[in-house]
Amino acid sequence: MKNPVHPGEILREDVLADLRLSVTDAADMLGVSRVTLSRVLHGHAGISPNLAVRLEAAGVGTARAWLAMQSAFDLAAERASGIPEVRKFPTVA
Repeated sequence: MKNPVHPGEILREDVLADLRLSVTDAADMLGVSRVTLSRVLHGHAGISPNLAVRLEAAGVGTARAWLAMQSAFDLAAERASGIPEVRKFPTVA
């Protein structure tokens, strides 16, 4: 996927909305602050390994899947910002 969606948007739109959970209720169930969860849901912070494990424990996918989504998003954003000037490593003879 060239422009993957932020995993917080998936969590907000496909999980919390479907379950009719408020940010406050979901944060309480996950054992994180409302502010922390809100930042993720609005794309201002990423899914951390800690949050991924908590989501898995809550029955919302696997930690590996959440981290893979975050990694795909981060990689796409980094590539979109432009490749820095680098030099190739020498080849081994």
